[in-house]
Amino acid sequence: MKPSPVHFLQSLLHIASLSHEARDLFAGKATSQKVKKGDYLLREGQHCQYIWFIESGACRAFHYHHEKEINTGFYFENTFLTNLNSLRNNVPADYNIQTTAAGSLWKWHKDDLFLLYEQSPEIAAFGRQWLEHLFIEQEKHTHWLKRNNPEERYLSILSTQPDLLQRVSLTQLSSYLGISRETLSRIRRRMS
Repeated sequence: MKPSPVHFLQSLLHIASLSHEARDLFAGKATSQKVKKGDYLLREGQHCQYIWFIESGACRAFHYHHEKEINTGFYFENTFLTNLNSLRNNVPADYNIQTTAAGSLWKWHKDDLFLLYEQSPEIAAFGRQWLEHLFIEQEKHTHWLKRNNPEERYLSILSTQPDLLQRVSLTQLSSYLGISRETLSRIRRRMS
């Protein structure tokens, strides 16, 4: 019997409730993927073919701007991730998705997902709710960047995502905050 993505099945409950049949159908199309630190799930310019779920490990999304890495997202256990624009519109990805820790992922090919949506109205409804969840998170992040200065952003991470400070490098964190590493170091010294 094929292993099942247990954490995925449990995490579905915070997005949408699915019947046991729909969860089994959805899980049945999942493929497990072991990853090492530094593996690319997606590179800029490739066409995204998958949605991933992180059972263990971590990933980041980033792009290059004037040969400098700009980190735009960090993803940890019990999180879905993909490049939605590339996946849905069959266009080249405009950012990379790379693992930052070894781990275990589950992935669904987009063709399988679209087939599942046709087979199950319940799974199609889940897909819409998941998209809404992604858009809301993206909107919150955009407003967070616009409304807060670098020090406020750092304080926000300290209070809401303290594990981020343990799991990403200072260079990656500073680019995520939209500041230089030196500025981040000054902010951290002031807070000590």
